[in-house]
Amino acid sequence: METDCTHHDSAAPEAETGETVPKSAPTPLPPGTRLLHIGPHKTGTTSIQSALFAAKDAMAGHGVDFPAHSRHPMEAALAVCARPGMMGDAKPTERHWQRLVDAVHATGRRTSVVSSEFFADAPDDEAIARIVDDLGRGQGRDQGRVHVLITLRPLAKIMPSQWQQYVQNGLRMGYEDWLEHMLRKAPYEKPNPSFWRRHRHDRLVERWVRVVGAENVTVVVVDDRDRDGLMRTFESLLGLPDGLLVPVPDTANRSLTLAETEMLRKLNREFRGNGLPDEVYSRMVRGGAVMHMKNACLPAPDDARITTPRWALEAAAGIGAEMAGRIAAMGVRVLGDPALLSVVPSVASAEETRTPRIDPEVAAHALYGALAVAAATPAYPPASVRSVHQTPSRELVRVLGHRVLKRLKRA
Repeated sequence: METDCTHHDSAAPEAETGETVPKSAPTPLPPGTRLLHIGPHKTGTTSIQSALFAAKDAMAGHGVDFPAHSRHPMEAALAVCARPGMMGDAKPTERHWQRLVDAVHATGRRTSVVSSEFFADAPDDEAIARIVDDLGRGQGRDQGRVHVLITLRPLAKIMPSQWQQYVQNGLRMGYEDWLEHMLRKAPYEKPNPSFWRRHRHDRLVERWVRVVGAENVTVVVVDDRDRDGLMRTFESLLGLPDGLLVPVPDTANRSLTLAETEMLRKLNREFRGNGLPDEVYSRMVRGGAVMHMKNACLPAPDDARITTPRWALEAAAGIGAEMAGRIAAMGVRVLGDPALLSVVPSVASAEETRTPRIDPEVAAHALYGALAVAAATPAYPPASVRSVHQTPSRELVRVLGHRVLKRLKRA
């Protein structure tokens, strides 16, 4: 295997494995449990959050509460984990976290479920202990009422999805260059230090086990071949009737195609190169152009895909095998097949790796989304965006010269 990942542990230690349940339905958690789903990212979190939120009234009839006030209590998780939030967004505050805690406490001794992938970003044991302690309080101080659920997918599936998500938050680095940094360039923290914090899954499980104990952690290995498998697992753990949770269509959550991602990545370069405020990016690019493009344009079957080179697939599979071995040795309950974490997918065909071309209709929808937000947004201060008349002539000459050179190169 071609890799230089010195930050990844070597072969997993031999130890007695935890309970592994590959097919049968898991035993329901005790009534009154507060189920805390911490993701991490790109493991089916949005689909399960949407299904839980849509079924909250029906679940309540079966003794299970969904106390969050929205589908995803992202601000609350970001606040308690001391995370700044998405580029250009307002920083979450303690008020967001306390609102969620109060809602959880209001469920009393009923079973409840809270889900946010940003809990996986908890920086240390102290932050994890606070999360568990705050949520576990209620009628009596009982930290054991919180049961942590961690969903996992193979790194080979996560890497392209996570890269395009980073691009949606301003990343300017191309996919293969990003893979080089994540897999081959120690200390593997640039440009996205959060990646291995989230996706070195054995260490993620280990951090939470240290605080809550192995008996209070369940790991679910998601099988993409079983599209409703995660729904059924949540139903079983929560003691809900089979079929109560159903997928909710959400085009806003779809991943970008390669062409869309490349268009956005190049826009990110221009955005950063011209020093525009992050707030403009949040409103007009992510909340305007990208959101409208996702909602208005469904990818075509022949759109170029984000493909991962074989060396990276093999490196990811090797890391996955290490992680599966270490997780099994921790004594946590594992649902699903851990072997999925170390499968090397087949390499994409030449047809799938062709040069991406953005559809003019897609570009038009993206532009309209930005314009629609701009039209509905109060004007920014003049210092934020300069007009041509406010720009020094020397800088105008430089910009125009740069554009002429680009056109000559195209010709």
